[in-house]
Amino acid sequence: MQLHLTKPICFFDLETTGVNITTDRIVEISVLKIYPNGTEESKTWLVNPEMPIPKEVTKIHGITDEKVANEPTFKELARDIYNMIKDSDLGGFNSNRFDIPLLAEEMLRADVDFDMKNRLAVDVQTIFHKMEQRTLSAAYKFYCNESLEDAHSAEADTKATYEVLKAQIDKYEELENSTKFLAEFSARKKFADFAGFITYNKKGEECFSFGKHKGKLVTEVLEKEPGYFGWLLNADFPLYTKKVLTAIKLRSFNNKLG
Repeated sequence: MQLHLTKPICFFDLETTGVNITTDRIVEISVLKIYPNGTEESKTWLVNPEMPIPKEVTKIHGITDEKVANEPTFKELARDIYNMIKDSDLGGFNSNRFDIPLLAEEMLRADVDFDMKNRLAVDVQTIFHKMEQRTLSAAYKFYCNESLEDAHSAEADTKATYEVLKAQIDKYEELENSTKFLAEFSARKKFADFAGFITYNKKGEECFSFGKHKGKLVTEVLEKEPGYFGWLLNADFPLYTKKVLTAIKLRSFNNKLG
């Protein structure tokens, strides 16, 4: 089974210091790039997270402080990683909820202007959960009839994710072999930001999804309560969320001038 692609897609997996998108850091990233002609390119980087890796996390992925002590930081690697994925859609396992948001935070911290405006995201876990409700290891066994060796190794997990997606397309007639369809099928509720603090109403307008202004239009809240914008920018929200809020505020300002 060969994926029908109109542009490259990069399957990727992260190993991290934890699961907090705002505060945790990447310790390993593996990218498998698939071109429309079927050519594959892969690259794995170990990353110095510039913070201690909790022992309980090391027990999961096996990466210690000592292993990454002399590795480059994400900021030093960011441009190379971005150059590999910049022309591609993205795919992963739970990537819409974790890997893509965390990658975006790391990119923005490294002063790389990363966004998803012109790319699609295929989350193989969402497809799997809609069809079978299992983990990646179980998915690999179920769809590919093989045991996943080196689970929680970014490279092994990335390769397994790609193989599972191809097997899913083979198994389910209702799954179209196109990145656009798979992205839409694996999408969850649509948010303006990755973390889900800004959602859309039925008219496609951005609304807050939390706190005292939950359900209210972002533009109206920022206009009526200017100090709220400053509080949001200084509070512990993801950088990408702040980027989206700033863009909404600038758009509203420009609309008034127009």
